[in-house]
Parts: sequence; structure tokens; C-alpha cells
Amino acid sequence: MQLANAALAALLVVSPATAHQALAQGLTPTDRSPYQTMPGVDLYAAACANCHGIDGTGAPPSALAFEEEVPDFTDCSFASREPDADWVAVAHEGGPVRGFSGMMPAFGGILGPEPLERVMAYVRTLCGDARWPRGELNVPRAMFTEKAYPEDELVYTIETPLEGDASALLSEIVYEKRFGPRSQIEVVVPFGVRQRGVGAADPDAWVGGLGDVVLGLKHTVLHSLASGTIVSVGGEVKLPTGKTDDGFGGGTTVLETFAAVGKLLPSDGFLQAQAVFEAPTGAGHPNEVVARGVIGKTFTSGGPWGRAWSPMLETIAARDLVDGEAWSWDLAPQIQVSLNTRQHVLANVAVLLPVTDAGARDARLFIYVLWDWFDGGFFEGW
Repeated sequence: MQLANAALAALLVVSPATAHQALAQGLTPTDRSPYQTMPGVDLYAAACANCHGIDGTGAPPSALAFEEEVPDFTDCSFASREPDADWVAVAHEGGPVRGFSGMMPAFGGILGPEPLERVMAYVRTLCGDARWPRGELNVPRAMFTEKAYPEDELVYTIETPLEGDASALLSEIVYEKRFGPRSQIEVVVPFGVRQRGVGAADPDAWVGGLGDVVLGLKHTVLHSLASGTIVSVGGEVKLPTGKTDDGFGGGTTVLETFAAVGKLLPSDGFLQAQAVFEAPTGAGHPNEVVARGVIGKTFTSGGPWGRAWSPMLETIAARDLVDGEAWSWDLAPQIQVSLNTRQHVLANVAVLLPVTDAGARDARLFIYVLWDWFDGGFFEGW
């Protein structure tokens, strides 16, 4: 904290007259009273501008006494992604609280959370493009429901049955790449190994292979931080790359359209929903509709900026568009947890429980590891 005190005391020489008068009266830097009513723009000029620049683009490297790259707050692609809480955490506790350099000092002992939130309110004005959804709308990723928020992520999922006669270990790699303010492309590559199972000539034999690869596009059509709402639409093409005889593919190209909605709730709660229409192109494959929804809440352990835990309950309903066909229902209780200090590597554990036709469909265990690669390398920030 001595580093933070010295840093702010030095930077206050460029602050408004109110701060000069406070220092002239002999107040120590840890006396917060001069800063409780200062506007965010003035606090930014006093405490941030020497490194981050008056205009938010960052001071030139020649003017800094360290080699770490200073972020550009006017770059909307960077500045819009993280929620205010993460930025306040770094400003309050210093860079190491999120696995960044200690050259970012901790100002919490001087300013406190509320003045830092005013600084953040000003910093948000430096990105002048309202098309970029705010990071607060990027709620935790459920196991099955597509998020409305466009992402830069790599997700590895494994799945195995918890009951039944045949064993399997199925995997899926999802690559998501954001482009522009609101859009995202997605590639899904499934693969795995499984026993042939009952009815096969050699039911205990194991086979492996590639599943049906999926190519997708998602675009945000509405987002509002004031209402805590984000809505996206998208489409996917599932290619028949899997071998159907071994149970790794559907045997036909499938076209899919969907709409996804995210909604912030009080006290760090959230809702997500997705409606899907699938249209296989091959004869004998009926169209299908799927509805998914999830409700959850995020907690932290080890203080307000510690490890994040997000328990969720997900519901999935599906129905073939055939006369007389009934809906099938599943529940998926799950929990997501941040694995590292930077919180850009996360894991989720879910159990998929059939509600209808429970005797004919097995419960399954799903685990994913998610890497938000825009925030740094996989092994950074631990």
C-alpha cells in the first residue's frame, strides 16, 4: 500500500485545486475526504493520467519507468469487454489481484470503491462507440444454452454416461472468434471413443472417430446495460462428417437458426434462454425445435474480488415436428468456477438428468474447461 500512497501523492500534482488545497492543509494521502466528492474526470486526471494518458490512449513508453504495455481505453474492442467490477478490482487491489503486473498499484487505501467507480464511469466515456455490448452482459456460460454475448473463447468439453450398458468418452472443441462490435463466428469439432453397445456384433469393442462438425455465426441485435438485456440471433450448419455406423454422426446436413437472450438479475443473478429450429436436409429426418433456459447466480470466495462461483440450473426441452410427438425434458444442475486469478480460465461441471423417458435415456456427466483467450495466454494470470 505504500507504493499506492506514493504513486497517488506524486500524481496529485496535476489534480484540480481541491486536491492541492487538501495537501496544503497537511492531509495524508490515506485521508479519503478530499476525494469523496471529486468528479470521476478529476480523479482520473489526478491518479491515472500520468500512465494512462489524459485522453486514455496511454502515455508513450519513453515517458514510463516500466516496460509493461499500457492499455488504450479508447479502443472499444478492449475497453467494452470487462465489467466495471473487474476494473475496480485492479484499481483497488493492484494488478496482481487479476494476475497482472504489480506496476499497477493499489489505490483502494486512498480512494475506496465508490470514488473508483466514478473514475470507471468517466473511463467508459472514452470509448465513444455504443455498438459494443458492455462486459456486464457477458454472463457465465451454461453447459448447453448458447450465450447472447459475442466471445473470443476456446472451450473443451468431455461427456460420459453415468448409467447404461455402453461406456463412452466424447469430446468437443468449440472455437469462437469475435469480429466487429457485435458478431462472432464459431467452429465446433466433436470427437471421441465409445463401445459399440447392445445390438452390435461385438458390443464390447471400442471405436473412435470424428463427429459432425458445426460452423456457426452469431450477431447481437440488441443490448442495453440499463435494462440488463442482450439479444442475439444466429445460424449453424452441421456437416455430416461423422461415421453414423459407429454412432458419431447424424448422416445428413442440418441447418439451424436460433435466438438467444441474456438478462441480468439483482444481486449478481442472471437468466439466459435460447430457442432453436433445426432442419435436416436428408429425407427421413424430421425438423426439430429446442428450447433451453438457465438461471444462476455468481458468488465470490476470498473477498469481493476472489474466486467466482456460479451455480446454475438449466432446463432443456426438445420436440420433433411430427404429429403426436411429445416433448422430451431434461434438467442440468451445474456449477462454473474460475480456475485462475485472472478469471479467464474457467470450468463447469454439469449432470444431465432426463425428466421424461428416464428409463430410455441415460444420465450423463459433462465437464468443460473454458479459455477466454482475448484476456491472455492459458498459462497467464494464475
